Amino acid sequence: VIAEAYLKGIRGFDAEKAYEAMKTTMMQDARGLKAYKKYGYIPYNVGVDESVTITLEYAYDDWCVAQMAKALGKTEDAEFFLKRSEAYAHLFDKETGFMRGKSIDGKWRTPFDPKRSDHRENTDYTEGNAWQHSWFVPHNVKGLISLFGGNEPFLNHLEKLFTESSEITGDNVSADISGLIGQYAHGNEPSHHIAYMFNEAGQPKKTQYWVDRILQTQYNTTPNGLSGNEDCGQMSAWYIWSAMGLYPMNPASGEYQFGRPLFDKVTIHLPNGKTFTIIAKNVSKDNKYVKSVMLNGKAYNQWYISHDDLLKGGELVFEMTDK
Repeated sequence: VIAEAYLKGIRGFDAEKAYEAMKTTMMQDARGLKAYKKYGYIPYNVGVDESVTITLEYAYDDWCVAQMAKALGKTEDAEFFLKRSEAYAHLFDKETGFMRGKSIDGKWRTPFDPKRSDHRENTDYTEGNAWQHSWFVPHNVKGLISLFGGNEPFLNHLEKLFTESSEITGDNVSADISGLIGQYAHGNEPSHHIAYMFNEAGQPKKTQYWVDRILQTQYNTTPNGLSGNEDCGQMSAWYIWSAMGLYPMNPASGEYQFGRPLFDKVTIHLPNGKTFTIIAKNVSKDNKYVKSVMLNGKAYNQWYISHDDLLKGGELVFEMTDK
């Protein structure tokens, strides 16, 4: 949160002191960090539950600390934390395509069932399973793709997440696994960036397809209109961003991925007094695919827009189609 705020130009706080707190937090010994520092990941047999999820989240935290360090001119720190943010690679099992629990001596935890959930005890995953937690590398999707061996195997596995059966196994299944499309669990926040990852592997149409499915099936206007706990407003936030056609897949990167806009026109009133307008031509229930993108009247060929460009104000035009 601090890194994202600072990198998006929010000032008025002591950045040096805030950075010191971030660095101190990530260099302490509590909550599995001692093992994380020693092995580069948290082994499942050091007495820390949910070791895979925590390792992946620490890797992202490290990346955020590195960005803040870089912005403050602390080159040595930036390099240290950036290197450590590759911790996810230790837990990736190329044979199965999942992030798995690993022991102190580097052996995978067996038996392994990617659909199994054990709520908060004797588990490698927090309130979920391997299918849901193996995608948490928002800071380096390209790095994750290369662990799979390229776009194709990555895309096949990612598509399978949404098309696999929704059976969750185990006798102490987490109640937090809800809003299922295949094994994708929209009712819990760790899944919320996943549909946007197709963009990074050259298949934006898949992002558009699955974001549309989530928008259409996981929200409605009844008392039970959200598929999971609204924790800090995140279920609604996902909807609002996605309905605009944007999403902060990696918030601290300052980039908003393109998805599938729902409205023909959305106007964002920016704090600097400017406005940013998103127009979706020919948008409808069937026309969920993006045919072309224009930014301020010029053809635009990236699948994201930066926070800085958005703050300049202007007009983003999606032309929509049913193919």
